[in-house]
Parts: sequence; C-alpha cells; structure tokens
Amino acid sequence: MKHTPLAAAILATVLGCTALAVHADVPAPQNAPYSAGALKIDVDATDLAHRVFRVHETIPVSAAGPLTLLYPEWIPGHHSPTGPISQFAGLVVKANGQTLPWTRDQYNVYAFNVDVPQGATSVEVDFQFLSPQDTRQGRVVMTPEMLNLQWNAVTVYPAGYYARQIQTDPSVKLPVGWKFGSALEVASQDGDTVHFKSINYDDLVDSPIYAGKYYKRIDLDPGASTPVHLNIVADDPKYLDIKPEQIKIHQQLVRQMYKLYGAHHYNHYDFLLSLSEKMSGNGLEHHRSSENGTPPGYFTEWEKSWVMRDLLSHEFNHSWDGKYRRGADLATPNFNVPMGDSLLWVYEGQTQFWGEVVAARSGLWTDNQFKDMLAAVAATYDKGRPGLASWRNVQDTTNDPTIAQRRPLPYRNYQASEDYYSAGQMIWLDVDAKLRALSGGKKSIDDFAKAFFGVNPGAWDVDPYTFEDVVNTLNGIAPYDWKSYLRTRLDGHGPLIGGVEAHGWKLVYTDKPSDAIKAVESFRHTADLMYSLGVSIGKEGAINDVLWDSPAFKAGVSPGMTIVAVNGRSYDPDAIKEAVTASAKDSNQPVELLVKNFDEYKTVRIDYHGGLKYPHLERDTSKPDTLSQLIKAK
Repeated sequence: MKHTPLAAAILATVLGCTALAVHADVPAPQNAPYSAGALKIDVDATDLAHRVFRVHETIPVSAAGPLTLLYPEWIPGHHSPTGPISQFAGLVVKANGQTLPWTRDQYNVYAFNVDVPQGATSVEVDFQFLSPQDTRQGRVVMTPEMLNLQWNAVTVYPAGYYARQIQTDPSVKLPVGWKFGSALEVASQDGDTVHFKSINYDDLVDSPIYAGKYYKRIDLDPGASTPVHLNIVADDPKYLDIKPEQIKIHQQLVRQMYKLYGAHHYNHYDFLLSLSEKMSGNGLEHHRSSENGTPPGYFTEWEKSWVMRDLLSHEFNHSWDGKYRRGADLATPNFNVPMGDSLLWVYEGQTQFWGEVVAARSGLWTDNQFKDMLAAVAATYDKGRPGLASWRNVQDTTNDPTIAQRRPLPYRNYQASEDYYSAGQMIWLDVDAKLRALSGGKKSIDDFAKAFFGVNPGAWDVDPYTFEDVVNTLNGIAPYDWKSYLRTRLDGHGPLIGGVEAHGWKLVYTDKPSDAIKAVESFRHTADLMYSLGVSIGKEGAINDVLWDSPAFKAGVSPGMTIVAVNGRSYDPDAIKEAVTASAKDSNQPVELLVKNFDEYKTVRIDYHGGLKYPHLERDTSKPDTLSQLIKAK
C-alpha cells in the first residue's frame, strides 16, 4: 500500500517514530558524471599476519556541504544485500588537514554522512577491511600464500550518482614478489605497488584480483585478438603441475562457448582460480573475469576432482548470461539500490544448464559423467524437494538470496532455497526438448542462446531484459504459448523431469550408486541415503539433512543429530548401507539407529524395507536420443 507524504507522517507520529518519515537522507543516484574528478583508491594488501586490507581514498569534491559516502551493500552475483559492513572498521575522514566528524545514517548502516568544509577540494578517507579469520566469520580471502581482493569490500563512493559515472584510479600494494591476475589493466608498477588504468567504479567492482606467492598464467586462446587467460594461485607449487591435455580441455571450453554464442562480451577475459585448502572456495561471475576456488587437487587429482569441473564453464557463461544480458530488475544504477531477482531462473538457471552442457561439450566431463550428474539433479525434482511439491514454487525461490543469503537451513529439501539454479536447469532442458519437437529437430536451445545472448559482439555494458523478452525470443524460434508454458513450471508444483523423458531417457532408481554419487560422497564426505531412508549423513555420523515425511523423518530423526551406532554396531557409511540392504530382505527387521541429540541418546527404529535407491538415467529406445545430441561437441 502506498501512502501520501502527509499520511506517512501522520502514521509515523501515531507509531511514535516520526524519524521514520524523514530518514531518506541518501541522495538518489543520477545518471550524470561525477564531475569533481576521479576517486584515487590505494589498497595495502600486505598485512598477511592480521589478514587486514588497509585503504586510503582521495575523493574529489566540487563544493562545500553535505557528502554521503556509501559502502557497497547489494553485491552483483550475490543478488542480495551482503556487503560485508561488519568487517568495515577504522573510518577516518579528513579535509584541509582536519579530521571531519561523520555520522552513520540511522536507518541505512551502509551510508556515512560528513560535511565538507569551505575551501576543500577533496576529502581523504582511511579505513580497514578486517577480512575473516575463519569461515565462521565469512569467506576467508587472505592466507600466507594468496589473497582475493574484491573492490566492493575495500572502497566507499559518493552517493547520488550511477556507479558507471564515477571514475577511479585504483592501486594495490601486494606482498613482496607476489604475482596477480585481474581484468584490470596495468598503468605502471612501482616495486610491489601496482597502479591500474583509470576505470569507472561499476567496472572496478566488477574486476577483482587474485594474487599469490605461487602463480601460473595459461593462455586459453593462443593468438586470439581477444585474449583469454587462466590465472592460478595455489597453496603450494606442486598443485601447479598441469598436463598439456588438461590445458587443451580448458582451451576447448573457450572454443565451445564461442560456438554456442557466436559472440563475446569483453575485450579480454581472465579466469581467476585458487587451488587452496586455506582460502575459501568461490564461484563469482564478472564481465571480463570470474572468481573460482576449488580444493588444491583440481589438476593433480584430475580423476577424483571431476565433480567440480563445471565451475569454470558456469562462471564463464555468466559473461553472456547475467553480466551482459541481465534481468531488468537486477540492472541497478549503483551498489546501494535494492536488486530484484525475479529472473534468476534465467540468469542462474540457464547458466546452470549451459555450465553442465558445455562441460560435456568441451571434455571437462565425459558424456557418462554428465548423465550421472543430470540424474542426480532430476531426482531432486522428482522426489527430493517436497517443499516445491506442496507450498513453494520455483519463482518464489528467486527471493532466497535476500531471505536466506545462503545460510544453512534446518530442512532445505522442504524449505527449498535457491532452487532457481537446478530447477531452472530442468526447465531449460524441457525447453530444449520442446523447441526440437516444435521444429521437427531443426531448432534447439542453441538457437535461443545465439538469439538472446550472442548479440552485439564485443559490447560489455549491460543489456537488460524482461520476462516478455524471453517469451518473444522463444516465439521467434518456434511459435508456441511460451508464456503459459514457462509460468506453469515457474508457478506450479509439479515435477520438473519432463525434459529428461522428452530427450529419450528415463529416470530410474537402483541399489547401485552412480559414479557421480560416489564422487559427491567422497568430495563432501557424505553418505547419500535420501531416496531410501531419507537422510544425508556427513562426517562421523552427523546428520546433514532429513527428507521431509521420509521414513527417517517419521521415525523421529532430524538434522543436527549424530548417528552413533547402526543395528548395535558403531556407525560407518558402509554399516548403514548394509543395514538398509538387510532390511529389504527381512520385512520384520527395521533399521535401528542409536542417535545422539544434544546430550541425550535414544534408539530409533526406521521401518523401511525398500533397499538402497540411487538415481540413474536409462535409455528409452521408443524415442530419439536428443540428449546425446545436446552434449555433443560443436
């Protein structure tokens, strides 16, 4: 409901909080140049012992009077107000050699107000970014061997302007001898201090840095007029032992993406990849680069690490989908205007789809690995999301970046969270099959990709779109009631596995885990019994998740408990799987668990006799195999 200003003031007075009516002190962003001059930003990233980034900014001003400085709140790629304001400290503002008092806006903790004195042509700003000491405080971004500098965490900027209308001259001082990767272009280097070419603030925040003691740079498109490089930092130089055939596969990733879209949206591109047990993993998209973090064995344990190898293809795809073409409600003028996430099922959902398809096309995954992973996703939207079958829908999950902000949830399978990723993937798989059927096999989702994302080669601004634009593009490829088709899947509660069946495959469950299940169990240290008992079990018997209304749920098992024993014997993953198998052979034998809940121990008996159940894809020979066509290299 909208109130007039007078009505709002009366309401605030009645509520006893008249200040609420007058808190809009932050100037709204205007699409006009910040004409006072470029922000000079100097970051000292050498305090590895304390993991502190020290910042000095010189912000030109054109007149005396009120100035509001903003610390970025709404972070692109996070789709949410996750700017790390709790780690911002030590703010001191000066002008004309004098320290200026500042006040934080009462209702906007990201806004700082100062009064610029007469005669001042700039204000000097100093503060520190106190990066997390461990993962309980957030993502670790600085270790003795490497760092990840994200400019949104180490800058403030003047309110009242579009971010792209503010110019900056950034620099960073790195630890002695460290090398770095970034989409930023170097203007000069003075020892370990790197000065970058002038860049607008929007693109600066979009251009993070990975730097490290152990660094390798690989050309992924040799001889190309638009360079693409893989910049790697590692905990130890042994993890940088990369085989030629591994390089060729990553080069093929670039080629396959170009064949998919027929255009690119950058003047050069830099993958930033950390191989670390110390710096937190990451996956964050940017226009001309991406932040990617994996365990150290990405290359050196190639056969074991394959489950994470769609990371680079996913983040690379975002240069087209998410950074260049962006949902109109996400294309905000600066980093303190709230984002709208209604189209994340395109932004993230189609990127999830292409990230896995292109992983297969490029050789990052084998065909069987792709199909095993798809089976696991399909099972989630067949049996593993009871919340989406009852009370939530996929469209509503686009609110989860703000609702949950990726915090752990008590019952994620029932609550659902960020399902626009994988549910979106399943919807787009279905769309591909429908396009093929409507066109007699002449059109596919590749045609949508070229028409929607592969436009304006070389441009790397933002080209916003709406739901209607998606529908119109699909209609231009194969006329159909695409609006109803999409809304039924986004707003409804039905299963989302129709694309698997339409592509000539069936989702089945057997008592043998697929290679994907085995790899995920090994990677995450879990035992996956979600489709039998209804539990996912972590290290040392800790219960990670319990499927809502599953046999385990009905027996009284819940997340947070720890399994101590199975059928009277100490817990281990094999023991509980053997117990499930045994219960399938004897209808009188339940699976008996001794569980610890806080300081209490109790025995629960799960009356389940269906045996182990793991998802697989099985060919339906009555239909053409268009899934294999989809993942075939172009």
